[in-house]
Amino acid sequence: MSKKNKTTKDYMGQEFVITREFAAPRELVFEAWTDPKHVAQWWGPRGFTNPVCQWNAVKGQAIHVVMRAPDGTDYPMGGEFREIVAPERLVMSCGALNEKAEMLFEFVHVVTFAERGSKTLVTVNSRVTKITAEANKYIGGFEAGMTQSLVRLGEMLDRAGAEALSSTASEREIVISRVFAASRELVWDAMTDPKQVVKWWGPRGFTTTIEEMNVRPGGVWNHVMHGPDGTEYPGQSIFTEVVKPERIVFTHGGGKKGGPSIQFVMAWTFDAVEADKTRLTVRQVYASAKDRDMIVREFGAVEGGKQTLARLGEHLATGLGK
Repeated sequence: MSKKNKTTKDYMGQEFVITREFAAPRELVFEAWTDPKHVAQWWGPRGFTNPVCQWNAVKGQAIHVVMRAPDGTDYPMGGEFREIVAPERLVMSCGALNEKAEMLFEFVHVVTFAERGSKTLVTVNSRVTKITAEANKYIGGFEAGMTQSLVRLGEMLDRAGAEALSSTASEREIVISRVFAASRELVWDAMTDPKQVVKWWGPRGFTTTIEEMNVRPGGVWNHVMHGPDGTEYPGQSIFTEVVKPERIVFTHGGGKKGGPSIQFVMAWTFDAVEADKTRLTVRQVYASAKDRDMIVREFGAVEGGKQTLARLGEHLATGLGK
């Protein structure tokens, strides 16, 4: 008994700080933390599921999650939201419940979301604020469990890509599709070889300088588009999914030089229509319908995208820049 009391005393007030960087815009990562449909996909250690996930991210609202282990054991959890500053910060209390729905322990989690270009740095600061003697086995594994949860969150964000995290994704999307008279492998090469990309990337009248283009998960694509009037549009993309010759997903941040950064997730999908024809679908997903509408209005994104794919078609017809 004295050993349990000593352990309890040691854990009271202890803090854990866990950080992880995600290759996704801050708004999307924040949404993944606040929409119960998404939280249920990644919360908990690897192998756990969440058949119950009541997670209404509003100050004062209760949290109730039932985590189910791979062996079928249920671990109920309760708490409440204490502060929500979208998309910057979440404060919430969480703790395991016993069979009488009594709190075995309580953490207060302060979760911050910091922009890092087209990526997001998440910091989870967790402090033990309540504890009972039975809590030792749970708190001892907390750091490993939360780390695994964040790994699962990263995997979910990568899978989601440009298909978006929201049920209203269509309002935040720009989708352009075109069929090319070329095999899927040739279209893939034209879109991943920087020597070819510079020959067609951008609307008519634009040219492009590529500083780096490393098409692999985690690889970087730095480029500058030069408009006909001399305006420069620098951009940086981070590739999150590369499945040759089927699909490429990346996050992008950029805009007019000197102006605010525009962030979105883009996916290219390559579908073989026939042996010598390929349907390319380009999907951009923005953090909000407002952002999407601004890009269409201010930068002519839809027409610019169509012109870019038209230039790609012309490039493919010339024999791939040979």
